[in-house]
Amino acid sequence: MDISREMAKTACHALSEKKAEDLRVIEISEISPLADYFIIATGSNTNQIQAMVDAVDEALTKAGHQVKQVEGNRNSSWVLMDYGDIIVHIFSQEDRLFYNLEKIWTDGKRIEVEDLA
Repeated sequence: MDISREMAKTACHALSEKKAEDLRVIEISEISPLADYFIIATGSNTNQIQAMVDAVDEALTKAGHQVKQVEGNRNSSWVLMDYGDIIVHIFSQEDRLFYNLEKIWTDGKRIEVEDLA
């Protein structure tokens, strides 16, 4: 399994452990140089969003991957975590609907979380 796919799997597992809602994976490697995968998840409140951020960071750090940049903070309703090969977006329900990344990246390939294994 390639590194970016393994990273996506690790991030999705961490998000699932924190009860992320509507977890989506979009493979963008064919259409963008930004990353190989976008991972998009929804949290029900800022505490859950922060718990999801912490879980992803802990899991990927433990696997030997360091975050390159984080946009957003403990009070944010959208946190972006850039790991180079993958970019994790954790949203409030309202912001996710507003920004609608799935629609913007419709040219990407939707991957079922179960298929990452």
